[in-house]
Amino acid sequence: MSGPINKNGLDRRAFLAALAAGGVASMGLARRALADDAILQQLIDQAQGRNFGQGFDSASRTILMPKASLPTLDPSTARTTELAIPRYEGIVARGGWPEVPAPDRLRLGNRHPSVPILRQRLAVSGDLDPAAAGTGDVYDSYVEAAVRRFQARHGLSVDGVVRAQTLQALNVPAHVRLMQLKINVVRLRTLSSNLGNKLVVANIPAAQIEAIESGVVVSRHVTVAGKPDRPSPDLQSRIVEVNFNPYWTVPVSIVRKDLIPRMQDDPNYLTENHIHIYDPKGNELQPRDINWYSNEAVSYRFRQDPGDFNSLGSLRINFPSKDGVYMHDTPEKSLFGDNFRFHSSGCMRVQNVRELVVWLLSGTPGWSRAEIDAVIKSGERKDARLADPVPLYWVYVTAWATPDGVVQFREDVYSRDGLAASTTVHRG
Repeated sequence: MSGPINKNGLDRRAFLAALAAGGVASMGLARRALADDAILQQLIDQAQGRNFGQGFDSASRTILMPKASLPTLDPSTARTTELAIPRYEGIVARGGWPEVPAPDRLRLGNRHPSVPILRQRLAVSGDLDPAAAGTGDVYDSYVEAAVRRFQARHGLSVDGVVRAQTLQALNVPAHVRLMQLKINVVRLRTLSSNLGNKLVVANIPAAQIEAIESGVVVSRHVTVAGKPDRPSPDLQSRIVEVNFNPYWTVPVSIVRKDLIPRMQDDPNYLTENHIHIYDPKGNELQPRDINWYSNEAVSYRFRQDPGDFNSLGSLRINFPSKDGVYMHDTPEKSLFGDNFRFHSSGCMRVQNVRELVVWLLSGTPGWSRAEIDAVIKSGERKDARLADPVPLYWVYVTAWATPDGVVQFREDVYSRDGLAASTTVHRG
């Protein structure tokens, strides 16, 4: 069989053979090129449907990516999640899914013995249509698309590449995923009613915030949530105020756990980070006035000036909370790109927080987008009270299904499912 014809009408295999015969390329180089070409040919064959049959394109349309417009928390969420349970019971009854062996990395164009097992794994969970799964050992575009869907359903970076974190999520057993669904149905039954027309939902295990209006997600924001040893709390509240260019008053817990140790290591830390110290009467103290090897510091107030260096960034979103938490901007934008985003002391840092604030203040006179941008740019300290407070929910949901039947899972980062040993994805 002749090789594929490129746009210039040249047969690539014939061209490579001519090079080898003519001595332009070494025999070893030619053999390697021909081997590479064989993989390319297999990819082309599969892309043309020769291994999957003519039904793949139509069948694959039933494999849905998670819809950005569908909220995690909705009056129907408990019911749709309950409906997903029989499907996973069936998967478990049939023996679950196979464990995928651990290659260093799998991506489009790779050939590896674990690819047929990966195909089977993705087909069992519904990420790859069983009628189109095939058996080839080449990581083709269909496998890549299925991996992307799997990553989206599990809150991982959607790049179509099987690295350690994706592999670990693939190998969480089916019976564990079934148990997650059953555990979360109970949670969702208490959370899915009387939500309101306009609300904000932060799903802690997903490290994600959704702004929801009329049952539709109008914006979704990656967050950085509390560390496992300083967890973000479950709460129901109402967003009442936005602070522009805020001061940051350091919580006593952070003074004790973080600030004192840093001052012991670097006496210039407070000065370099524009943090001032005040005694109970409001008198400013100097760092040299405090014994940093005692608990003396916890009796003082520490306040950081507004600015690009400020831990709250340019915006803070306030709501009543017995835990004293809030949502805010951050100068550490790089953290939003991590798969594991649990680095705070309980508050939530919000990516693209300005977009969320524009939406929150859309019904408040005097706070158009232009006015919001102008205040942030000026660096002036200002507060905006919402004309209509917006309901806020911080929830802990590690498994749920949306009305389109797509089931999502997240890591049980705070070990509240009782299944942490099986669901935890390593963070290396």
